[in-house]
Amino acid sequence: MTGSAQPGPPALEIIRAGTRLRSVPLVPQIRLHQASDPISLWQRTELAAGRTGLDPPFWAFAWAGGQALARYLLDHPERVRDRQVTDVASGSGLVAIAAARAGAAAVTAYDTDPLAVAAIGINAAANGVTVKAVCADVLDSPPAPGADLVLAGDAFYERDLAAKIMRFLERSHARGAAVLAGDCGRAYLPRDHLIPLASYDVPGLSMLEDTDVKRTTIWAPRHDLDNGSGAGPGTRGYQGLRATAASVGTSGAPPAGPASGRHSGQRTRPGGTNSRPSKNRSA
Repeated sequence: MTGSAQPGPPALEIIRAGTRLRSVPLVPQIRLHQASDPISLWQRTELAAGRTGLDPPFWAFAWAGGQALARYLLDHPERVRDRQVTDVASGSGLVAIAAARAGAAAVTAYDTDPLAVAAIGINAAANGVTVKAVCADVLDSPPAPGADLVLAGDAFYERDLAAKIMRFLERSHARGAAVLAGDCGRAYLPRDHLIPLASYDVPGLSMLEDTDVKRTTIWAPRHDLDNGSGAGPGTRGYQGLRATAASVGTSGAPPAGPASGRHSGQRTRPGGTNSRPSKNRSA
């Protein structure tokens, strides 16, 4: 089935009324339902639900870590092809959609926000790929049987969430899965446990971040590269991928353009590279 289980009318109405289907700046071959104003969409969502305190609409934006990781998967389809892929803290489903387009055998995307899960299904359908979207917190659970590639895009922006994500990635790796994460250097990125594989300049982020362009890195577990183990099934781990920077513009990615959009005044964590809406998101 293309996309995921069909979302109900309220979710469809919120997503379609509050977003527009647009190409992703670093991955223009993928289109997502994206919002132009996070606060307006957040308020509309709470109004439709009849209550306040809902999670911010992380699913309505293409964050830097997800864009870079999606670009990397499309640039390196050999890392994805024929694999069983798990994407955690999936949000819009951008990384999951890129994995499906790069030739994954199957892709499962997890998020705890029901609207995110609905958006993943709608976005997957818009891109003509199959992604199983699941509303569940899997971070304290054993990795799914058979998953041999685990992905996390832009998930290290809250201390507790970052710790849970890293433990899940480490458990997945210990069971033989390859692990890739995309992150632009957020405050709780566990650098001591990771090594960079490639970097991209992600443009068009002025509405979400402190700058329009974010240098964003693809990371893998450090011990994979230090000991040459080539994690993952067979020999398709991380061998031969030591810390090589990739420039923006490869494989159809556009060069960074002039600043666009505006600062929206959204509720954010103060300061620098940790600028994300302050409510916690987990998978």
